[in-house]
Parts: sequence; C-alpha cells; structure tokens
Amino acid sequence: MSRKTKATVAVTLLASSVYLSGCGLFGKEKLEKIDPPQKVSSLKNGESLKEGNKKQSTVDQQNSIMTELYLIDKNGYVVSQTLPLPKENGIASKALEYLVVDGQGQDLIPNGFRAVIPANTQMSVNVNKEGTATVDFSKEFEKYDKKDEAKILQSITWTLTQFDSIKKVKLSINGHALNKMPVNGTPISETGLSRTNGINNDFAGTIDITNTRSITVYYLGENNGNYYYVPVTKRVSNTEKNDVKAIVKELVKGPNPNSSLQSAFQTDVALLDDPKVEDGKITLNFNENILGSFENKMISDSVLKPLVYSLTEQQGIKSVAVEVNGSTKILDEKGKPLAEPVTRPEKVNTGSF
Repeated sequence: MSRKTKATVAVTLLASSVYLSGCGLFGKEKLEKIDPPQKVSSLKNGESLKEGNKKQSTVDQQNSIMTELYLIDKNGYVVSQTLPLPKENGIASKALEYLVVDGQGQDLIPNGFRAVIPANTQMSVNVNKEGTATVDFSKEFEKYDKKDEAKILQSITWTLTQFDSIKKVKLSINGHALNKMPVNGTPISETGLSRTNGINNDFAGTIDITNTRSITVYYLGENNGNYYYVPVTKRVSNTEKNDVKAIVKELVKGPNPNSSLQSAFQTDVALLDDPKVEDGKITLNFNENILGSFENKMISDSVLKPLVYSLTEQQGIKSVAVEVNGSTKILDEKGKPLAEPVTRPEKVNTGSF
C-alpha cells in the first residue's frame, strides 16, 4: 500500500475532529475556521483525535495560554505542538524556556517529541520596535549535538515568530552576538532569522539552487496512531511563476518517498483555472479528484487542512475558498456545506487532526 493510500485510509478511519464551524468576518465575507472554540479552559482549536500519548499537564489551563512550541519528533522533524503555558507577561521568553531539555516544560511535552535547547540554559528575550527579537543565552547553550543545530535554529525562530510582535530573531551568548552557531558553524545572517529561512528543509532533487526558490508545505506526520501536520520547506523552479500553483503541485506530488511523512492528495488532483486572489482570499477551482467522496461531494480534513496551512504561510493570503468544477456545492468531512472561505486556525496541532 502506498504512503498516500495509507494516509488516506488511516485518516478516514481515525479522523473525528470537529472543524469548520467557527466563523468570523473578513471584510464582508463570512469566514470559517478549521477548528472550533471549545467551551472549557483556554483551548481554542478543537478536540483530540487521540490523546493517549499526551502527558499529564501540570499547568492550570484556566490560567494558561495555548502556545505553539516547535519540538523535534521521533523522526527528526521540527513540529509545533500547541501546549498550555502560564498566562503571564513575557510569553515569548516563557515559550523558549519550555523548549529547554529537562526544563519546566518537560511534563507537558507529548511522548514521541523532545525539547531542543540544551539543559540548564538560561536566556532573556528583548524585542525592539522593528520586531526583531534578540535572544541572549548562557554558555550552556553551546552543549548540543551538532546534528540538532539546524533544528535548534528552526525551533527557536518558528516558536518566536508565532507572535505578531516578532518578525526576525537574532542570537547571542552572554551578550556576544552570534554570526554562526557555536558547534557546527551554521551561518546566522546579520539581519536576523525569519520563517523565510525555512523549516525541515528538503532540497532533494534540486540541482541548480540559484534558479529555484523556497516554499513551505504541510504534510502528515504520525506518532503511535496520532496524526499531526509537519511543515516542510522545498525548492521549486523559478519557471513556475505562481507560488500558489507551486504549492498545490508540491502537495499533490507529496513528500519525499524516503521520508516518514504522508499525503492524502491523489496524484491526479489538478487546478482547472488560475488561482484568484482578492482582499486576502484566494479561490481555487479543482477537478473532482480533490474530493474524498465523489458521490457525496466531500473534501476530507486531511486534504483541506494541509492546503489551508500551506497557502496561509504565504504573505497576504488569509483565507482559502475551494470550488470543484466551478461549483461551491461541496461538503466538509462532517457533511456541512463548504460554501465559505476557510481561515487558518489560531494554532496548529492542538490534538485535533
């Protein structure tokens, strides 16, 4: 059974999350969020598909804020897990503290994931008015395995840039700015790190990197029957001028066959028209192969969510409207009409897959 087929079957059998019922306004359009708010605590992004691997939380969720921590999964991918952190000032600094090995966040980290910053590392975060966060680490920061170096950079960068006030990240040790990482020498730009530097970079098959550009797409990862979404940065040819088309092609193409990642997109999914972007909303008209059920005109979560996550990583795209053969008369996985554009949820990987 192929990786794509396995993903489709597994998600079809297991996916039971409720989504696309929350709504808001974008201009004059009604928008639907992928995951609805819950009625209890501060968890806002949906119910769990399977929570058997979650450790017992030691944080009072009534006094916490759901925050994305970019951890390393069992296959070595840097992946966000949305966890409750204490609701207090300095949440950006607190988020990094929870990334420290054997630190205060250790009891919150799900089984199959691990923290990335060396044990006993102390740090401070200062954010200037331009949106650059400078993180100053203690000397303990230098005590990591060189194979984790790029992952540490990605984890810190993506964890901090989830906050609206932070656009770029700079690093220092005891007040001395880093222009390269201390163990394996990975360069750090003087202008700082951002999400444009990529995450889980997969440049396999790229021959001439100078004639390509980066895009980030989301595939499915799995941990003991629990599914979650993994961002992967790939290089696409500059001959493809449209980033949206390039993203759709990479989703259909699927992940590197040598990876542990999966895709639920069928290989014959195709756009019938050029994407249309207006006021932050992008409209995509697919052939019927985008559907998980031809008879019921249904699109599955495992197709819709990676599509929305991938496209909303693009600057200026806030929502995604899906058509099939020019028609909006399609259903979501729960059988509800999918006639409105879909926004990205506030957080990714909350336990709703």
